[in-house]
Amino acid sequence: MPSVCLYFQVHQPRRLKQYRIFDIGKDHSYFNEKSETNRNNQAIIKKIAQKCYLPANKLLLKLLKKYPTFRITYSFSGVFLDQLEEYYPEVLKSFQELVETGHVEILSETYYHSLSFLYSVDEFIHQIKLHSKRIEEVFGVKPKIFRNTELIYNNDIGKIVGSLGYKGVLAEGADHILQWRSPNYLYKHPEINLPLLLKNYKLSDDIAFRFSSKDWPEYPLTADKFSQWISALQNEDIACLFMDYETFGEHQWEDTGIFNFLGALPEEILKNQNIDFITPSEAVKRYKPVAELDIPEYVSWADTERDLSAWLSNPMQHDAAFKLYAMEEDVLDSGDKQLIEDWRRLQTSDHFYYMCTKWFADGDVHKYFNPYESPYEAFITFMNVLKDLKLRLSKTDQIMIEDIKEKLVQLTTN
Repeated sequence: MPSVCLYFQVHQPRRLKQYRIFDIGKDHSYFNEKSETNRNNQAIIKKIAQKCYLPANKLLLKLLKKYPTFRITYSFSGVFLDQLEEYYPEVLKSFQELVETGHVEILSETYYHSLSFLYSVDEFIHQIKLHSKRIEEVFGVKPKIFRNTELIYNNDIGKIVGSLGYKGVLAEGADHILQWRSPNYLYKHPEINLPLLLKNYKLSDDIAFRFSSKDWPEYPLTADKFSQWISALQNEDIACLFMDYETFGEHQWEDTGIFNFLGALPEEILKNQNIDFITPSEAVKRYKPVAELDIPEYVSWADTERDLSAWLSNPMQHDAAFKLYAMEEDVLDSGDKQLIEDWRRLQTSDHFYYMCTKWFADGDVHKYFNPYESPYEAFITFMNVLKDLKLRLSKTDQIMIEDIKEKLVQLTTN
């Protein structure tokens, strides 16, 4: 019988405000923090906190105390934790209370939920270290397992993660990667000793996407029915259920019965004494990899393609990302802390997701999350911000040059 690994991604970006061409050179505040509309970052955090974070945390704390063998796992982006600390410390405290039970694992990721590995390994590693430090500061634990932004993974990422000392990594159990194999086992990197935990996307998406769909043949989904599906995996090792935490109350509203489902799930699954809940760290200790898994191409959990196309499928996205990362050396050399912070906040993958022009089934999802009227508006806004960032950088360079000149004059005078 399999163990159940229940993992939640918790992330909210710092969305850009409406930044026009006329703002370039005049306004260096790019992010929509406290505008009067209900679409600013503070309002969005508070709305989702009321619908998801607070009720879900309260419920899960109760379940963790009631069932000693119940386990859950979270991955918090650094930009999410920063916003909680700034806007809603009560929610941050509720997450800390969950971790204090000793039955919750926190994973490592990039601080800014970025695509940094695709453009700069140095920046990728730096953000991982920043994130690990932040997790230790907030929760008092050091992450041992890594998951990259939106489960983006390939062999090269695995090598870097392994070199940093992580004991395992999460990835998408995509059909084109697994082919005839099952996602319900532990696998390993083909070159190094790095265990891979693969998302069972069919079971995960039954909860995350299909739960409230009345057109779905399995509607309504009950905890009893779902536990029977888990029990049917009797000869397999682990069922990895990975999803956005906002599934509970935000993507699937309370009136769909999603909280009732979550509340009943541990009891229904634990009725079978051969099934338990497990964290990723416990999984890599308990189970041995059944085979090597070669993943040369990038895989993610986004869209039906499960590749990079959600963020990098059109010229706008490629142009924006290339120009952003081309500034890396100059930005870091500037020593300007606020400029560096703004540059890193612009790396958050959501900015490129908003520029995606894919439609049909995936387009519905993209439109749901997009704060802009169109992907083209997202691109124009981002590029306007980037132009202002470059202007600030050139001024910083000029200040540095003048400072050097002044020091040279002092030396020659002395």
